[in-house]
Amino acid sequence: METIVGIRIKKPGKVYYFSPGKYNFNVGDYVIVETSLGEEYAEVVIPNKEVSEDKIVAPLKPVIRKATEKDRKHYEENKKKEKEAFNIALKNIKKHGLEMNLIDVEYKFDNSKILFYFTADGRIDFRDLVKDLAAIFKTRIELRQIGIRDEIKRIGGNGICGRELCCCSHLSNFETVSIKMAKEQNLSLTPSKISGACGRLMCCLKYEQEVYEEKLARLPKVGAIVKTEEGEGVVEGVETLKELVKVRIEDKDDIKIKKFNASDVVVIKDVEVEENEPEDDNDLKELEKLEALDKEDRDEYKRKN
Repeated sequence: METIVGIRIKKPGKVYYFSPGKYNFNVGDYVIVETSLGEEYAEVVIPNKEVSEDKIVAPLKPVIRKATEKDRKHYEENKKKEKEAFNIALKNIKKHGLEMNLIDVEYKFDNSKILFYFTADGRIDFRDLVKDLAAIFKTRIELRQIGIRDEIKRIGGNGICGRELCCCSHLSNFETVSIKMAKEQNLSLTPSKISGACGRLMCCLKYEQEVYEEKLARLPKVGAIVKTEEGEGVVEGVETLKELVKVRIEDKDDIKIKKFNASDVVVIKDVEVEENEPEDDNDLKELEKLEALDKEDRDEYKRKN
C-alpha cells in the first residue's frame, strides 16, 4: 500500500496522485506541487489515504509544501495579470491580422511561462506574434491551438437541462459518444436536440448507455411475437428503463394493446433490430457530419492528453 493525496490543478480537471510526505491534508487545502510545466497552485480533493501500488504510477512526486497566504496572494495576482495579458494579446493579434480566436490566458504559478489558448480553422503562423508578446511580458510565451470542446470547457455555460455544463463542472475526460446511443435511448434524432453547447454530441448520452444496453439485451424487440397471460401478441413498443413491454393482442374482432412486465412475457419469435433513422434527409446528413466531427475532436483530444 502507498499513501497518496489527490490533487486537482484546475477545475474541472483530472485528479493527480502525489505523495503527501510529512504533511496531513484535508479536502479543500491548497498546496504547491511540481508538474512537467513547473510549479502549480492546486487544491486537495482527496485527503491522505492508502491505495494499492497497482493503482498508481510510481514514483509519486511529493507535494512541495502547503500553500501559504503569500502563495494565495501571488496566485490571485496572476489571475489579474491574465486579464491584462488577454487584452494585450487581442490587440497584437489584430495588429498582425491573424485569423484566430483567443480563448484564454494562463500564467504558470512560478511565472516561468504564459500560455495563450486559441481556436482557428487551420494552421496559423504566429511566430511574429510570439516575438511581440515575449518582448512585452519578458518571459517564455506558448500559444496552444485547442478544439471546440476545450473552448466551451474554458468559457463555461449551462446545458439544455439548466445545469452547468458537465465539461465545466466534473468531466475530466471526453468519452466516446455515438448516434447509436441516441437511437438506443429512443431520443429524438434531430441534431439540435442531441447536440451540446459546443455543437457536438452531448457527453451525457454516455451516462446511462450501459444500463440501456444491459436492459435492451433482455427485452423483446419491437415486432417480436410474444406470449402473455392474455394470449399471443406482437410487441408494439418497450419502455426500457421500466422494463415494460407494450403488446398488441388480436382476439377475433377485438384488438387491445396492453403493457406487461418484461419478466411476464415469453418471446416466441424474435426479429432483427431495425435501426430508426430520421425522416428528414437533411437531418440524416447533419447527423453523419456531426458524428464524423465528434470522432475527430475526441481522437484529437486523446492524442493531446
